[in-house]
Amino acid sequence: MMGNQSLAPGPAASAFGVSIVRMPNLSDEDMMERLRNGHPDALPILFDRFYRLVLRIASRILRDPGEAEDVMQEVFLEIFSKAAQFDPAKGSAKTWILQYAYHRSLNRRQYLALRNFYDRRQSGEHEFSESRSLDLPWRGLTLQEWRRVIEQGLATLNEKQRKTLELVCFQGLLLSEIAVCTKEPLPNVRHHYYRGLEGLRKFLHAGAEGRQC
Repeated sequence: MMGNQSLAPGPAASAFGVSIVRMPNLSDEDMMERLRNGHPDALPILFDRFYRLVLRIASRILRDPGEAEDVMQEVFLEIFSKAAQFDPAKGSAKTWILQYAYHRSLNRRQYLALRNFYDRRQSGEHEFSESRSLDLPWRGLTLQEWRRVIEQGLATLNEKQRKTLELVCFQGLLLSEIAVCTKEPLPNVRHHYYRGLEGLRKFLHAGAEGRQC
């Protein structure tokens, strides 16, 4: 750890308690090498380069500004502590940092969801509209019934198809972002997505025919 100071946008030097030396000609990989060699002055430079992107990822997944800022700080502290694990032969420093951002954000969202964080926060916002819409059928099913049908349909897919659809539909990630998060080639992620949609569509179509019988 680097003291009790928070990482914050702006004067990154004061956030890390080190003197920042401008090294615009050094690449992100050069900065990681400096960290690996015990030069903490590289961290505020990486922070200045990537904190906006990390914060945007965390905000999109967590949908809470305070939680997103906390995750952003945790990501850069983890980068500092695990710099020795970075291997440029396996990918760029940017990709490595973004993988930390996605994984840390998704783990935090799962932690919050298990503790009903989103249910408590959204109950006041949606209580009125939800209570009115639950009893309004669409194609013969209420909103709650449709939720159960979708969950049943997702359960019929294989793990990669289901995870891809959940990240797109429930977390709002782009396919290119999922490729970074899961470390899979983009064509594979696109394949999981469209095959998952096809499987879900067939499940819903079969269910609709069954209800008509």
